Amino acid sequence: MKLLFVADPIESFKTYKDTTYTMMREATRRGHAITVCEPRHLRWQSGQRVMAQVRDIALTGDEKNWFTESARREAALADFDAVLMRKDPPFDAEFIYATHLLEQAEREGARVINQPQALRNHPEKLAVMEFPQFVGPTLVTRSADDVKRFHAEHGDIVCKPLDGMGGMGIFRVGPDGLNLGSITETLNHHGATTFMVQKFLPEITAGDKRIILIDGEPAPFVLARIPQGSEVRGNLAAGGKGVAQPITDSDRATARAIGAVLAPRGLLLIGLDIIGTKVTEINVTSPTGFREILDQTGCDVPALYVDAVERAVQS
Repeated sequence: MKLLFVADPIESFKTYKDTTYTMMREATRRGHAITVCEPRHLRWQSGQRVMAQVRDIALTGDEKNWFTESARREAALADFDAVLMRKDPPFDAEFIYATHLLEQAEREGARVINQPQALRNHPEKLAVMEFPQFVGPTLVTRSADDVKRFHAEHGDIVCKPLDGMGGMGIFRVGPDGLNLGSITETLNHHGATTFMVQKFLPEITAGDKRIILIDGEPAPFVLARIPQGSEVRGNLAAGGKGVAQPITDSDRATARAIGAVLAPRGLLLIGLDIIGTKVTEINVTSPTGFREILDQTGCDVPALYVDAVERAVQS
């Protein structure tokens, strides 16, 4: 297959932990051709197909100098067997514009994974609200009064922006309400911006579990991201420790129930985050965790993913 990865600059990849790199490595092992571009390289001119300035690369097997580039060229997205959208958040206006170009490429015959409309319709933080049976108390608002009422009801809460990633901008407010007003102003920009408030889940001490869903089926191991020191954030980017562990029967049942709804919508790859038994996020833009699970358990999540991509292309 000819695969186009739409991703962040490949020079910035940290191969020892990068999920997109593990996808490329597995695809290369199977003989598939790897081409890359960034969202800023997409172009759509009236009367023409969606094009991109792309780079054909080959993996070297050396994780430091990990690729060589054989060509830079202009190519139509529809000429690839699959286009894999792997741009990291934020889920901002530029991301949405990119999904529109990718959706046009679909109309021209491209196979885009995850599907652009599905990416647009499932912003990572908000997507959980469709599944209240699996979610702890959660509020989405820009109103300071709403936040005060939610805090009064639940006592210990977490506030976070809707477009953040890697634990950025997350605040915990305890029962004393210390700095709640200031935190609200920081996140809602004095009433101009919507953000999320959730009841604090003390089970975070055991880890924020990342469950990898591939075509609706959860991988057999999860990555528990455990906060370190005085942190309440388990995100690896915020210093959390990633510990792979077998998926529990409860988490598997939750993941399958959500996957059964979302996979048919075009979300072949999902990163489900669970604290205790409560779903906190549904990550669909660029889910990670493949490398850590593979290295710690031998469970070949990249192979499961490429299997699914091959099935999707052949279907």
